[in-house]
Amino acid sequence: MIKNYRKWFLGRVKKAVTDYRMIADGDRVAVGMSGGKDSTALLHALCLIQRTVPVKFELEAVFIDLGWPMEIDVLRSFCKSRNVFLHVVETNIAAIVFESRKERGPCALCAHLRRGAFHGRALELGCNKVALGHHLDDVIETFLMSLIYTGQMRTFSPRTFLDRSGLTMIRPLVYLTQRSVQNWVEREDLPAIPNPCPVSGQTKRQEARELLSLLAGRFPGFKERFLTALQEFDGRNLWPGRV
Repeated sequence: MIKNYRKWFLGRVKKAVTDYRMIADGDRVAVGMSGGKDSTALLHALCLIQRTVPVKFELEAVFIDLGWPMEIDVLRSFCKSRNVFLHVVETNIAAIVFESRKERGPCALCAHLRRGAFHGRALELGCNKVALGHHLDDVIETFLMSLIYTGQMRTFSPRTFLDRSGLTMIRPLVYLTQRSVQNWVEREDLPAIPNPCPVSGQTKRQEARELLSLLAGRFPGFKERFLTALQEFDGRNLWPGRV
């Protein structure tokens, strides 16, 4: 039982930010708001950290409206209560993906279009960094998806410089599991808007999520050891390149 959950949670976020030099003095950070618990958890944590750390940085919240009806006013109120303005970018991404293109596997195209809209608005706002609410479960799920479906051992990084835009993408929640984030949302009474996507829960990521749940249930501490393996990767104990 963690006595002071807020202190523990923020400590994990600060450690990730420090370990990977995610935020520096003078940064202007655009936080991607999807309406889900991960993004509200991230913005709330960064707002609390912003008040206490000596590093001075600014926050902007950006919501990409895909074209589905959503309770955006809930997000507006949430951001306003933390003195962060919510910038809503209206798009027709949902219509492009599901009506015009009729993609059988819509996630890749949708993510690509959302990313472009998000980065574009971040640049308009004068931001040099963009923050996403990906946590440790997302890291592992992405690794499993790459391994199973493409035969590659790879996942996303806590901090990535994006050559095309000049932005740096950061993921301050990577040291925290999905359950930890859920606990944070419940304890801090944070809002979350239901995902209206018609393929939600029917994707390759959902399959990876179920596999991860199976592994974590069978091997307690699996997620934490996976994080250690990423940080202490030893390429000498894998195959060398082919001659």
